Amino acid sequence: MELVEVGPRDGLQNEKTILDAATKVAYIERAVAAGVRRIEAVAFVHPGRVPQMADAEAVLDGVPRDAGVAYIGLVLNRRGLDRALASAGVDEINYVIVATDEFSRRNQGMSTADSLAVWGEVAAGAREAGLRTTVTIAAAFGCPYTGEVPVGAVRDLAAAAAQANPDEICLADTIGVGVPRQVTDLVAAVREVAPAAALRAHFHNTRNTGYANAMAALDAGVRALDASAGGIGGCPFAPAATGNIASEDLAYLLNRSGIETGVDVAALAEAGVWIGRQLDVTVPGQLGRAGMFPPAA
Repeated sequence: MELVEVGPRDGLQNEKTILDAATKVAYIERAVAAGVRRIEAVAFVHPGRVPQMADAEAVLDGVPRDAGVAYIGLVLNRRGLDRALASAGVDEINYVIVATDEFSRRNQGMSTADSLAVWGEVAAGAREAGLRTTVTIAAAFGCPYTGEVPVGAVRDLAAAAAQANPDEICLADTIGVGVPRQVTDLVAAVREVAPAAALRAHFHNTRNTGYANAMAALDAGVRALDASAGGIGGCPFAPAATGNIASEDLAYLLNRSGIETGVDVAALAEAGVWIGRQLDVTVPGQLGRAGMFPPAA
């Protein structure tokens, strides 16, 4: 299982404390030292709406470049892609399409159909620049404004997004309402219409179902899971949404289940505790408090 560390982006974007670029780089360095090799490091978004991400270029200028790490930049429109390409520090692009119009308008200022059209342009531009592309279907498990999202709607959106030939499609439970049966159904639906794309999943633990959903994704054949060290994060435009599943807790769960992650779980737990101190919060991640098992000699 590939663990994609999203704390530096999705984690920090919803925290009240705005950290400087050097502290963000130090957070990323801890993830790299723990063995993480894919990191969603920044978002190229409007600094007025998400000030926590205003220094994306400075962060990418400072991250380690000698450890074989792929750095992902999230974009929501063509302007974001242009910034990402100009920074010369991004290895992958993650573009977000929200599954419902209401949430899409609040999050990106456009309808889902308009966002889908922009995705085609972004995918072409990123591919021309030699970057790997992911399209994330946000709020795939439920919308905070309009409620349930039908599986068929997500299937149709994935089929349309797949026309731009993404390397990867990510199903995101943006507000943490999903349950394992939904995971199974959605993965099967997307695989049916986009068999060429790798599948990734993104879970928030708002209602304490995130880890169960992660294991359901594993059972369904998903081989990349998002998580944030410390379990920090959320979504600025999703009321009451809490953090991502914690990278250290997920890695512990997977490793103890016989699934290799390639990361140092104890080091990730230390990174989670560390970022909590920088933010002056108690992080949701449990391993930093409970400790490893068996305990170190």
